[in-house]
Amino acid sequence: MTQIATVNYHLHKPQRQAFVLDADGIVGNLIAPELAPTQVPVSDIRTLMPRVSFAKTSVGFTTFPTAVSSFTGDAWQDAYNAELTTLLQSEIGAQEVIVFDHTLRVDDPNADRAPARNVHSDYSADGAGKRLIDILGEDKATTWADGHYAFVNVWRPVGAPINSAPLGFIRPASVAKQDWILLDLIYPNRKGQIMGIAANPQHDWLYMSKMTPDDVAFFNIFDNRGLPSIAHSALDMIEDPDIHTVRRSIESRTLVRYGA
Repeated sequence: MTQIATVNYHLHKPQRQAFVLDADGIVGNLIAPELAPTQVPVSDIRTLMPRVSFAKTSVGFTTFPTAVSSFTGDAWQDAYNAELTTLLQSEIGAQEVIVFDHTLRVDDPNADRAPARNVHSDYSADGAGKRLIDILGEDKATTWADGHYAFVNVWRPVGAPINSAPLGFIRPASVAKQDWILLDLIYPNRKGQIMGIAANPQHDWLYMSKMTPDDVAFFNIFDNRGLPSIAHSALDMIEDPDIHTVRRSIESRTLVRYGA
């Protein structure tokens, strides 16, 4: 089944572009580069045969209930990190998992973090290398870089099934090299790099319809052995106009090390 959604693509510009997060010291204040709203057809992976797989498409979906009943405060993090470690060991064969960030997103203009409505992937190659050092330190980062490591995100709904603004992905094989745009990511205390995506009618968009809090998506952001990074974005679309739940989700960023 195919739906129509609106996404915000990036635009090629002669100058380097940037996102400024928590601009002017205000949490949640985001200054973004110019974006181009574009309607795209989106395929529901529940109806696709064969189903997508992490190894071939850089994104996987599975049912993986959590014992965490509330993502407020910090007390839940150790238990949830242990669950994510089990998930990634089982689903992608990770040997070691470091969970280093959680972002709770609420589709509300007053939320600290709203769904990301720009087509992107979280790291450039240089940005991934810098983040590896930030997390591990230079000596351990060198050891990991000599082996096989990756950044993998895990995303799940919170509180209610997703009825609006689901998370969508572009099948990597449909993305041309020239579609990628290097973008700076400027925080109050550090600077990173991400990759934006410019529009291309060849893009093959995928999503899972009506994901529940028991469903998770796990997707590749950077892999030093060449598994493609997958571009993604919230999709502006509604499954059922008679349902009015607010989209809430938690996205967890992990660093994984694979065996030889």
